[in-house]
Amino acid sequence: MTGIGMLTPEDQALIQNLLNEFIKKSEAQWSALVDKGGNLFAQQGNTGSLDLSILSALAAGSFAATHELAKRLGESEFSALYHEGQGQHILMSALHCECLLVTIFGDKTNIGLVRFYAQQVTEQLNAILKQIQAKEATMAPLIVEGDFLSSDTAAIS
Repeated sequence: MTGIGMLTPEDQALIQNLLNEFIKKSEAQWSALVDKGGNLFAQQGNTGSLDLSILSALAAGSFAATHELAKRLGESEFSALYHEGQGQHILMSALHCECLLVTIFGDKTNIGLVRFYAQQVTEQLNAILKQIQAKEATMAPLIVEGDFLSSDTAAIS
């Protein structure tokens, strides 16, 4: 699977609710669904004054670099990446759709708790995103028949 696909308002609400439940259970400050291009699709929590578009892009870049490290070590991919700061920490978990669950949490939160709930929500997000992609696969593609160039030029003449 690749890409998040087209999110309906219902899909978006479901994902937002999952992220909200996740940050409550894990006691994280913020969590988001980001594609590996750095695009932010859904987020919950509080980041203060952080620029979320820059944060998402940097998280995706960091994960891409780690993916290359994994390949060099003979691994297909590392499924999670953890950065520990003095006061803030970040956990990035890979989803099957070329997406990441990015989570920020502080010193008062236990990394084990965050990892435990991150694994659960990652499985739930994978299932939802798989359903979204399956719906898209069954939709008929828009096929336009005819030669627009010749019909447009004929109409103009």
